[in-house]
Amino acid sequence: MPTPTRTTWSQIVNGFWDLRNFPNCISAIDGKHVKVQAPPNSGSNFLNYTVFLLALVDARYKFTVVDIESYGRNSDGGIFAHSKVGKYLETFVSIPEGTRLPGTLCFVPHFIVGDDAFPLKTYLMRPYPGSQSNGDNKKSIFNYRLSRARRVVENAFGILSQKFQIYQRTLQSLPENANNIIFATCVLHNYLRDQGVAQSDLGSSANVRNNLTKLPNQGGSAHQSAFEVGDKFKQFFNRPSGSVPWQNERVQCQVNP
Repeated sequence: MPTPTRTTWSQIVNGFWDLRNFPNCISAIDGKHVKVQAPPNSGSNFLNYTVFLLALVDARYKFTVVDIESYGRNSDGGIFAHSKVGKYLETFVSIPEGTRLPGTLCFVPHFIVGDDAFPLKTYLMRPYPGSQSNGDNKKSIFNYRLSRARRVVENAFGILSQKFQIYQRTLQSLPENANNIIFATCVLHNYLRDQGVAQSDLGSSANVRNNLTKLPNQGGSAHQSAFEVGDKFKQFFNRPSGSVPWQNERVQCQVNP
C-alpha cells in the first residue's frame, strides 16, 4: 500500500467526480474498532481490548491509507486527532492544492468526507447536523450528496467483513500480531479489487457485524473557513441545472485552502 503522491490524489479526485459526482474529494474516511481476544493471564489490563482501524478509501472502494493502532482500554476521545492519519492530514503532505469548482470561478480546497464521528475542518467535510438540516432543503441536498460520496468507505468495510471471516468474531490473536493481520486483509482487499471482483459483492454498514464497531461522534470546534467551504458546496449542489453560478463574484466566493 504505497504512500499516495500528488498524482495519486489527483486520480482519486477524478474518480469521485466521475463516479460519485462529488468534486474536490480526495477520499472518504471512517474508523472501526476490531475486538481482539485478551491474551492468557492478562488480568484486567486487556479487558475490552480493541485495535482501531482508521482508513481513507477511494471512489472504487480501495483503501488508500490505513492507520492501525492498539488502544486497549483507552477512551475514544481524540483518537482521530492523535492518529497518524489525523496528524498527516494536518500537514497537507502531498495533497493537491485547491481548485475551482466545476463550471464556476469559486476556489475551494481538496478535502476528505466523513460522518458525524469526525470534526469539521477545511480538509474534512462532514454533514450538517440534523438540528440544522431539518426543514432546510439546501442543507439536506448537501447532506445527501456528501452521503453518496462517503458511503464508499462504509461499503469498503462491508466488503472487508464479508471477504475475511475473522471480522465476524473476536480476533483470535496476540495483540502484537493483530495489527499485522488487519493490515494484511486491507492489502488483500485492494488486490481483489484490482483483480476485478464484482461490485455485486458490495457490503454496507449493515453487513459489518459486531467485531467492527463504529467510532462514536467526536466533538471539537471548527474554524470559520471550514464553514465557508461547506457553504460554497451547499450553493454548488443547489445551483439551477446548467447554470454557472458566481461568474462575476470571484472575490466573494474565494476560500483559501
